[in-house]
Amino acid sequence: MGCLKVSSKSSPASVAGAIAGMVKDGVSVEIQAVGAGAVNQAVKAIAISRGFLSPVGIEIACVPSFADIVIDGEYRTAIRFAVEPRYTRGVPVPATGGEAETAASDSTL
Repeated sequence: MGCLKVSSKSSPASVAGAIAGMVKDGVSVEIQAVGAGAVNQAVKAIAISRGFLSPVGIEIACVPSFADIVIDGEYRTAIRFAVEPRYTRGVPVPATGGEAETAASDSTL
């Protein structure tokens, strides 16, 4: 798994390119951000990377979580985003949590 650390000064387009490249290579990506500005840049990068991947048939899913990390001897709380492919070349990955059942019932109406 590749881990990208994003700061408030990170370029969202550059981070998006890294995310897209890793996802295309089949590598799960984890993005770590500390602070509101860094989280903002990370979320923008994820949205931009979706635009890079969508034309080639890859959709992504993003799962946020908290992580306790140590920076310069201080404990800080980071936000981590796990980014993984959800659909590849138009073939859906099996849904979890009842999504497939909802989609099936919607299509029968």
